[in-house]
Amino acid sequence: MSEVYAARRTRLRERCNAGGSAAALVSRPANVRYLAGAAPPGAVLLLGRTEELLLCGGPPEDRPAEGRPDEAVRLRVLPGPGGDPAVAAAGLAADQGADSLAVEEHHLTVARHRAMRSVAPRLRLADLGGAVEQLRVVKDEEEISCLRIGAEIADQALGELLESILVGRTERHLALELERRLVDHGADGPAFPTSVGTGPNSGRPGHRPTDRRVEEGDFLSVCLGATYRGYRCEIGRTFVIGTSPADWQIELYDLVFAAQRAGREALAPGASCRDVDRAARQTLDSAGYADHLPALTGHGVGLEIDEDPQLTPAAMGKLDACVPVTVEPGVHLPGRGGVRIDDTLVVRPEADGGPELLTITTKELLAL
Repeated sequence: MSEVYAARRTRLRERCNAGGSAAALVSRPANVRYLAGAAPPGAVLLLGRTEELLLCGGPPEDRPAEGRPDEAVRLRVLPGPGGDPAVAAAGLAADQGADSLAVEEHHLTVARHRAMRSVAPRLRLADLGGAVEQLRVVKDEEEISCLRIGAEIADQALGELLESILVGRTERHLALELERRLVDHGADGPAFPTSVGTGPNSGRPGHRPTDRRVEEGDFLSVCLGATYRGYRCEIGRTFVIGTSPADWQIELYDLVFAAQRAGREALAPGASCRDVDRAARQTLDSAGYADHLPALTGHGVGLEIDEDPQLTPAAMGKLDACVPVTVEPGVHLPGRGGVRIDDTLVVRPEADGGPELLTITTKELLAL
């Protein structure tokens, strides 16, 4: 992997050099990990003129980190607990002779920015913008492999839950059990707080589990994800509890399923992000549910659970091959509940079989 990290840092350096900066400071944790292989809490990565440094505060034993730093990056621990790695990095960049340092202004606080200027007043601080986030959009096969394993773990955890008795258990208890099962099957942890919604809470985007108990005839919607070696994926499914679905539940489920299928089928290299959103959204719009839809149809995933690209009506840009995204349309009817179906897929060309589905738990409307 050392060659992979080195190539990523080289691409970033090329962007910085094109913008007139000979050095770069990366502070956003996911970006640090992407470039250096690990991101201890509070660490920053300095791509200086003469060396590449991962700067951390505090003694090594106080710096738990996911991943192992790339051996080509030198680790420097600041003495004492009060040092700011970003401020120290600015001073080092100036000492190495840099006259301009590209920084992630969207991640730095105003106070931190001022402190960096105070230690290196002659150093021009330029905005790196979202350069690293843009590099992260297209994944290599090692990254996709991590996502694939995470998806398998999430599928396993969800499948085991469906085999247990659900009636009478609370949303909160089911969510905690799912997160425990993720870890049991080898996940680093949940990719985000697990959402379990029953009855009137079902299908609500981002619903936080409550003490409401599962009842006969409820819709039960579940959205969970696993983190594996830092990479995060997600899956969402909706079921009916304990009885045959009512007519309105079947109708609503079939509509959301058709919308989700249309979104999945629209994924292709070169496809407009807004066209993928439109493909999923128009099925539900035409059925009269325009006022009950979430703001987006899907989004990218990777080292963070919500990355670019965004699949929304106003999204700009087109999809590339090897970009993992979610397709997650849903409808929530206040007071009644709703349906959400969510998959993680990788954009692939038609010659390679089209979009690769990572989350494979059945999308059949099951009565549990």
